[in-house]
Amino acid sequence: MKVADRSVRNRPKSLSAESRTTSPAILGVGTSVPGTSYAQRELLDMFGITDPRIRSIFLNSAIERRALTLPPPLPDGSMPVETQGELLAKHGTSGVALGRQAVERCLAAAGATLADVRYLCCVTSTGLLTPGFSALLIKDLGIDRHCARLDVVGMGCNAGLNGLTSVASWAGAHPGELALMVCVETCSAAYVMDGTMRSAVVNSLFGDGAAAVAVAAPPAVRPAADPTVGPGRPAPVAAPAGPALLRFSSCIVPEAAAAMRYDWDDVRGKFSFYLDPDIPYVVGAHAELSLDRLLDGTGLRRSDISHWVVHSGGKKVVDSVRVNLGLTREDVRHTTGVLRDHGNLSSGSFLFSYERLVAEGRAEPGEFGVLMTMGPGSTIELALVGW
Repeated sequence: MKVADRSVRNRPKSLSAESRTTSPAILGVGTSVPGTSYAQRELLDMFGITDPRIRSIFLNSAIERRALTLPPPLPDGSMPVETQGELLAKHGTSGVALGRQAVERCLAAAGATLADVRYLCCVTSTGLLTPGFSALLIKDLGIDRHCARLDVVGMGCNAGLNGLTSVASWAGAHPGELALMVCVETCSAAYVMDGTMRSAVVNSLFGDGAAAVAVAAPPAVRPAADPTVGPGRPAPVAAPAGPALLRFSSCIVPEAAAAMRYDWDDVRGKFSFYLDPDIPYVVGAHAELSLDRLLDGTGLRRSDISHWVVHSGGKKVVDSVRVNLGLTREDVRHTTGVLRDHGNLSSGSFLFSYERLVAEGRAEPGEFGVLMTMGPGSTIELALVGW
């Protein structure tokens, strides 16, 4: 029986209809990828990769295409080697462009404007900028200079939910005001082509993209006579149409701290990302523990969750989560669809999946969903949402 069919009196008090109308909620989401997209086989041929082991990693990744920002080939047809400085410059330039488009699409979906934005959180792990993306996007988009902001840098693929926790907290403390989170990941600004299996796994997996989500807490509408609405202060945003952000939960696995990390490569003068082959097993082994903690005290069982939005971390990672939580392939259809079409988009991946869930239009009032991201730490982040 679906949660939507249950009477309110039978639901846990903490997750009653009242909590849906008082918690911060998602108003809209928007995503963006570069205009240049490549099939896995195209990338192998472009970079002249002939090692059958590496080609097998690319071609058996469950990824069909990825959008990437790559330099044009040299006159002889080979791909140039980008320096760390060039990669950082690409991170900034491409990141601002992708972030701008994601924000604009998000605000359109939320029925809001740039003038409504009162808080901006930017998340990235594919480069270091000072000032960060929050300041750069405020300048680029013309957001009010008094907008509060936060930059979350270097936390990795899990960081979208870490940032969303802070965004929801700010929104809850400022009822009726709009908060935005933007995950900006130019993964093509963080790669090393050295022919090793270590770099091959990373280079086969990640794609470029940005995702933005708008959040606000009621009251959504103030009376017309409310003196706090006036010149220089935007009116409250529209009533939330998306799910309420009911609670968050984190699980870090300290003994696996080195499983996902950036190292400095002295030989090539670049940062090199490392993914341990045991990551799927580490994540899978802790998935059930993490979910139980999220649901503890809510009165909800795993079977009460109607919608699953899981980070598209890679085929083995998604399969490990699915098996350990007893999910079906249908449950993770958006996750595998994003992986197929875009690869691993790092911190914004789960929002790409959430956007597909929204477009599907299947979520009903009274249903619950779980958002799940995984990344360096090693860490599993979860959020419980309710429509």
